[in-house]
Amino acid sequence: MIVDTHTRIWQGPTELGKQALDHLARTVVHAGDQIRMIPRADGATHLISSEPADYCFVLGFKSIHLGAEISNRWIADYCAEHADKMVGFAGVDPKDPDAVDKITLIAREPSLKGIVVCPAAADIHPCDTQAMEVYEAAAQHGLPVIFDIGPNLGSELKLQYARPGLLDEVARSVPTLRMVITQMGYPWIDETLAILQSHANMFADVGALLRRPWMAYDAFRRAWEMDVMHKLLFGSDFPFMSATEAVEAVFNINQMVLDTGLPKIPRTALDQLVERDAIGLLQIDIPRAKILANLPRHRRMARPT
Repeated sequence: MIVDTHTRIWQGPTELGKQALDHLARTVVHAGDQIRMIPRADGATHLISSEPADYCFVLGFKSIHLGAEISNRWIADYCAEHADKMVGFAGVDPKDPDAVDKITLIAREPSLKGIVVCPAAADIHPCDTQAMEVYEAAAQHGLPVIFDIGPNLGSELKLQYARPGLLDEVARSVPTLRMVITQMGYPWIDETLAILQSHANMFADVGALLRRPWMAYDAFRRAWEMDVMHKLLFGSDFPFMSATEAVEAVFNINQMVLDTGLPKIPRTALDQLVERDAIGLLQIDIPRAKILANLPRHRRMARPT
């Protein structure tokens, strides 16, 4: 089974806020070609690009500070339409005066199974009283929380609130809360690995790193050496990469160090990363009859030996 834990859709990139739109619209060079970073992120494109994943987490986003919001209603409807595959995570801003009440409503929505919080975008310390009340409400309803690092959303982000180490207090204060740090906490990857060692209910997705092969190799190797590779969750970072591209990127990671003498990441660890049952680890309640009893899909894909 493949669970893609990091995908995002929107009706338009303006839903990420004007500064994010300006950032994504800039021209960059990729593989020698100049491209614009704004990709298509509509539902139809997402559905096609989600192969070969068996399940996809669809992440919401809300920031009063940035004037940004991806509609939770839209995400819920999309995930309900594709309930055999899509798992919705509602965007919540802890500074919203009704945030705690909204957690109760989210918990009643069959297609929404967790929440996404971005403290840097919300302009709030992750251990602020308002934020802690949100986490406590999520834990009471059995909703995992994805902490979005969000470094590419513009200069109005308060990056000091994005540091993974700040979540240590959250994990100690609400020990039953299941938490995921996006992008392995980039640029604070070592902090993320340290906090993964400390807390059983803390995980990190690899979304976005797979577009930077050397960074991904270095992060994976550190995770292996620190014995937390089992805490990493597969994520494609759609719409910036498809699930197929992300799976291939994982299995190609050792190509970075061929003929260099640098250590490879064991193939079994890469297999386990792609196959990891994030739904079970996060205790998400969804029908499991769909899970294949035969070989995982990625083993039927062409990949390097």
